[in-house]
Amino acid sequence: MIEPYINNEFDLLKKVILGIAENFGGVPELQDAYDPKSKEHILQNTYPVEHNLIYELNKFKDVLIKHNVDVLSPENIPNCNQIFTRDVGFVVENQFFISNMISKRSIELNGIKYILKQIKSANINNIPKSVFVEGGDVIVFNNFLFIGYSDSNSFDKYEVSRTNEAALEFFANKFPSKKIIGFNLHKSDSKSDENCLHLDCCFQPLGLGHAILYPGGFKFKEDISFIENLFGKENIIYVDKFEMADMNSNLFSINKNVIVSEKKFVRINSVLRQKGYIVEDIPFSEIAKMGGLLRCTTLPLIRNYE
Repeated sequence: MIEPYINNEFDLLKKVILGIAENFGGVPELQDAYDPKSKEHILQNTYPVEHNLIYELNKFKDVLIKHNVDVLSPENIPNCNQIFTRDVGFVVENQFFISNMISKRSIELNGIKYILKQIKSANINNIPKSVFVEGGDVIVFNNFLFIGYSDSNSFDKYEVSRTNEAALEFFANKFPSKKIIGFNLHKSDSKSDENCLHLDCCFQPLGLGHAILYPGGFKFKEDISFIENLFGKENIIYVDKFEMADMNSNLFSINKNVIVSEKKFVRINSVLRQKGYIVEDIPFSEIAKMGGLLRCTTLPLIRNYE
């Protein structure tokens, strides 16, 4: 049996589901793409090919295994993009939540059903149909649960709006001892540098007391001030809109001081090393063309308290 437990983004990772790229379906039709980054690369004829995606995910897997992480994979579904497992489900404390995903992606859940069978049914939650949430919008930070969301107008307007305001009340009722903090994010179906697809595309807490932040992703200045006050401005690594669009905040922590990053993120990787982190930099720029990066491809199941 698997006993899930996640209480933050950086305690020692023991078990994770990593996405796969085999039989991912190739280049989608433009009307079938569901994020602006993918649309841009479809139009530019630069959308990634399967063997490059497999290569990058294998590099990530090698780093995880190097750090003694048990890496699970979804069962392969032909002609289905199963790279971004973060949005299929997520864990908060000892509870696994099955996401209410957009209809174009709902089949992805079938790939991890064999893993869910290894978790006690009492620890698995089906989210009510009125509550929409994807794992990229949920960031666990000890006593805090940060949730990126769209208000009703934006949620109905943009396909890239994946989490609605009802998610805040749902998790407040589910975890009364946690502080549920909602962040209303800017969205765009057509411009990747104006779209924060998920909260982890503009914000990421790190294990040594720092945070990566793109202030332009937040609709309300008070939300930016909240993060700055919580972490201290001196502990925040700010990124600009171009770095946000390239997914500079969508890194992945294996433990408090080991971070997996894209090797082309020269500035951010240098800053992280200066602040005391060990940076495992790997090629991941092809996967970035599909609108996600390292955190997006992972579904952590167990982190041990350090």
